[in-house]
Amino acid sequence: MVTLNTADSALKTYYLDAVKELLNAQANPLLARIRQSSENVVGKNVHIPVCFGVNGGVGAGSETGALPASAGNHYAHLTVSLKNLFGTLEISDKAVRSSATNEGAFVGLLNAEMEGLVHASSFNLGRMLFGDGTGKLAEVVSVSGTTVTLSSVKNIEVGMIVDFLTAAGGTITTARARTVNAVDRVNRTITVSGAGLSASAVPAGCLAVVQGSYNYEITGLGAIFDTSKNIYGLARSENAWLNPYIKTEVGAIDELVMQTAIDTVEERSGGKVNFIVCSAGVRRAIMKMLSEKRSFVNTLELDGGVKAISFNGIPVVADRFCPDGTMYLLNTDDFTLCQLGDWSWMEDEKGAVLKQVAGKAVYSATLVKYADLVCVNPAGQAMLTGITEA
Repeated sequence: MVTLNTADSALKTYYLDAVKELLNAQANPLLARIRQSSENVVGKNVHIPVCFGVNGGVGAGSETGALPASAGNHYAHLTVSLKNLFGTLEISDKAVRSSATNEGAFVGLLNAEMEGLVHASSFNLGRMLFGDGTGKLAEVVSVSGTTVTLSSVKNIEVGMIVDFLTAAGGTITTARARTVNAVDRVNRTITVSGAGLSASAVPAGCLAVVQGSYNYEITGLGAIFDTSKNIYGLARSENAWLNPYIKTEVGAIDELVMQTAIDTVEERSGGKVNFIVCSAGVRRAIMKMLSEKRSFVNTLELDGGVKAISFNGIPVVADRFCPDGTMYLLNTDDFTLCQLGDWSWMEDEKGAVLKQVAGKAVYSATLVKYADLVCVNPAGQAMLTGITEA
């Protein structure tokens, strides 16, 4: 007979390992290439000593002359706070009771709930990898009742709950916790729940963010490549190695532009670009470029079955969350997802995962991970923007 205890046990013993595999290895091809570690986690923060430049105690001289003066390595200290990543599922008491004598029905119920949780978690993890840590989904262009025109709807799906904030991140009381009921990707509009929004309360330039997440998301590529802001507790103006290679307004993509970025990264940092991620339109432009030059388009199969095209042996993967007209050329060996531990269920003092929601005939379980993304060598990365898509 199915009980709340058996459901609790199933979540902890059967589903958790599957969730870890799906979110860590299959949720996103870029995330699958990034090492995950708790090595440098101290309390709630990550502290990573980084060596940059070269040791100055090297030189050449005469047979009997003085030896080179000794000199130590150059160190910097990266500091970030672990971000709190949550995913919650709910099961009604009625659903539990109605399937109490039908294990197959209950397994189907749990499977459906877990698939929904994993899908939502994968979506948001992939989105955060390209974000700047603020949780910003898009900027408001205009509002008309419950229809909101945005600068982009790439990061938005039906069912998401969003807050609209001022351009500076301030709260707009009448525009909080709005559920996205529809997304029009052609016209870049969304329809949200609740009363109509006014243009005076939510003017152009306001931010659409995931509910309650403003400034709480992981330090994604958007932050690493935003050279106008300091990062990891260090000033970019005083640490040139924190500044990646960026070329804007590329236009038509060609092999020379891509190879120049790769060469520049290798000359500046000594690292090797081993992974290229871009928007789907940019990938099509690369394929068109190669075919027009009568070059054979090689393909690769990455871990998890992801298909990629090859540029000089480097996999090129399209990601739905990569900004339009953009390409990132990365050395994934420089990245670590620093974490307090792997994905786990929040448990109460009795070790229970499923807990009744106060005042409701509903039980909830919360998946949690405390982590942040760190790049120890931003100068070893490159970004091309303004690429004409195909």
